[in-house]
Amino acid sequence: MREEYEKVYSEIFPFWKKITEEDKNYICDNSTAISYMKGSTVHDGNGCSGVIFLKKGCLRLYIMSDEGKEITLYRLHNGEMCMLSASCVIGAITFDVFVDAEEESECYIIPGPVYSYIAENNTDIKIFTLETAVSRFSDVMWAIQQMFFMSVDKRLAVFLLDEAARTGSDTISLTQDQIAKYMGSAREVVSRMLKYFSSEGLVEVSRKGVKIIDKTALRRLTV
Repeated sequence: MREEYEKVYSEIFPFWKKITEEDKNYICDNSTAISYMKGSTVHDGNGCSGVIFLKKGCLRLYIMSDEGKEITLYRLHNGEMCMLSASCVIGAITFDVFVDAEEESECYIIPGPVYSYIAENNTDIKIFTLETAVSRFSDVMWAIQQMFFMSVDKRLAVFLLDEAARTGSDTISLTQDQIAKYMGSAREVVSRMLKYFSSEGLVEVSRKGVKIIDKTALRRLTV
């Protein structure tokens, strides 16, 4: 596995060629490859799980209110990395982030203390870590902005169009409960809005998911 770790890390870490062989060995020797079943918990919000690289699958990052309401911050897809699960690496992370596997997923995990130890005296790693975290905070702010400043119909239209663009399919193969979680809304609200969209000829709702019928009309809702 060490060779596999080094191959991946040399591609995703711009600082890899600048650190010593000793540091490379330390990171690779302490890395772990873990497979998660669909629906399983990757990070429960407690402690420092470390830096997570998603080799294959889909992970959902979210926060949870005291009442148990979930707000999806963003999702990770093949080849992407999560820093928000490593609170011991980025001290500014003072809120609990939860990570679940939306699909069967394969991950490489670098323990937080290991990554932090190597980064301690390496400016290139610190800069990369902060830049990665800041880019994800942009996604977080977008999610919060949508929740507080966009109407439900606009948020749903944006979500459906974004998901269609991401998957390359006009059929969104998600349950209404999943869509509600991604939007930080209630299932009943999403169900009512999809029913309205369907009555207007914008989408078609079935057991397979939501099929977009009129993209032009949906885009008008997002303006």
